[in-house]
Parts: sequence; structure tokens; C-alpha cells
Amino acid sequence: MPRILAIDYGQKRTGIAVTDELQIIASGLTTVPSQTAIAFLKDYFSKENVAAVLIGEPKQMNGQPSESASIIKGFVTHFTNHFPDMKVIRVDERFTSKMAFQTMIDSGLNKKQRQNKALIDEISATIMLQDYLTRKMI
Repeated sequence: MPRILAIDYGQKRTGIAVTDELQIIASGLTTVPSQTAIAFLKDYFSKENVAAVLIGEPKQMNGQPSESASIIKGFVTHFTNHFPDMKVIRVDERFTSKMAFQTMIDSGLNKKQRQNKALIDEISATIMLQDYLTRKMI
């Protein structure tokens, strides 16, 4: 069965998570500089079978698009130009960064380790993906 990949795109860094081949468990894959995300994905897609890509959709508390929504929309356009046959699923990414930070605390990471923004982005992508998998199974 092909994998599902999740992308937490940001201006500087992009967190990436992926499922196992049975699409049961989400795991953090990496964080890459955003300007290299497409190149990284081209390489990854050439090696792994991926059925769909989740891309975070930043929203405000009232459900309206957040300030960074236009940046993400530009990335989605760029992504679909490079991968026109890849299924793209937009998912709400509200609170994922806060949940990622709390996960780091709960995991016992020290203060210095919790300042690793790349790790926060990777965990955020993992949370988005695991939430999607959970909702898909219901």
C-alpha cells in the first residue's frame, strides 16, 4: 500500500512526516529548508510510493485563513505544478505547533532541545498526519 506524506510548510523550514506502508502510523521524516522542499520531495517520490500528500492549511480561531495562508497557497501551486498527478489534501493545522511543543515537554526534552524549531516543524507534520489517519479510520 502506498504511503501518505504530510507537509508543514513554513517560510524558513518545512516539516515532513510519512506513514508506514500500511498507513497506520505517522512518523516524523525530516525538516528541510523550505527552498529545497520540492527537490527533496522529487527525490523521495522517486524512491517511495506515495498516494497522497497532506498540506497544512493555517486558519485563525474563527476559521478564516491566517496571515501565512497566502504563502502556503503559493507553495501548493508550486507543488501541484511539479507533481500534477499527486493527490493533495489540505488539512487544518491550528494548534499543531503548540501540540508539538507540549509533546516535546511530555517526552522529557530539556529546554535547549525544545528550542529546536526544526523538530517542532517535524512533530507538527506528524501530528497533522496522525490526526488525519485517526479521522480516516472512524
